[in-house]
Amino acid sequence: MTRASGSYHHGDLRVACLRAARELLEEDGGGGLSLRAVARRAGVSATAPYRHFPDREALVSAVAAQGYRELAESLAEAHPAPATPEDLAGVAVAYVRFALAHPALFRAMFCEPCDPGNAERAAATAAVSAYVHALVRRAFPGSGTCSGQEADLEGLATAVWALVHGLAFLHLDAKFDTSTPEAVADRVRAAVHAHLGVAARRCRNTRNGESR
Repeated sequence: MTRASGSYHHGDLRVACLRAARELLEEDGGGGLSLRAVARRAGVSATAPYRHFPDREALVSAVAAQGYRELAESLAEAHPAPATPEDLAGVAVAYVRFALAHPALFRAMFCEPCDPGNAERAAATAAVSAYVHALVRRAFPGSGTCSGQEADLEGLATAVWALVHGLAFLHLDAKFDTSTPEAVADRVRAAVHAHLGVAARRCRNTRNGESR
């Protein structure tokens, strides 16, 4: 692993600290991540990181924000304009694959204590949430109207995200087979299609009841 020492110019201290934090996460998870460890890795004084991060939670929040932006990019690369349940399943596969490719970062994004007032992290998480809601609206357009309530769309989007997020952690924790990318993709696709199938049947039943 390349050390961050000497890799930044004047004015790039924040970038160097974030790079060092990411390296430490990859090497031994969040246990070895501290402002002092980041300073050592970046080759700066022990107090230098405090110019940008008042405490560890602020540092983790900044790293998590990077992770959320990278996750959003990965989802967009999986399908630039998902509009069908199959597209949604493909995006779900990309979500789980991101978690498996960046396990320490993914855990930092969702499990590490963070600064609740960090605007950068809040904006990044809001962007991912909005993406999921827009995706569900396009891939399952009847969800918001099957009972005439926007709550249906909100509930479905929450359920889809919870399902895919749970699948990501079950794979990370070795509860499911991750020996091949195909095994992961097949399981995720099957789970998403099963969930959407149940939601579609419920919506049809609701409409049929209303039409009587």
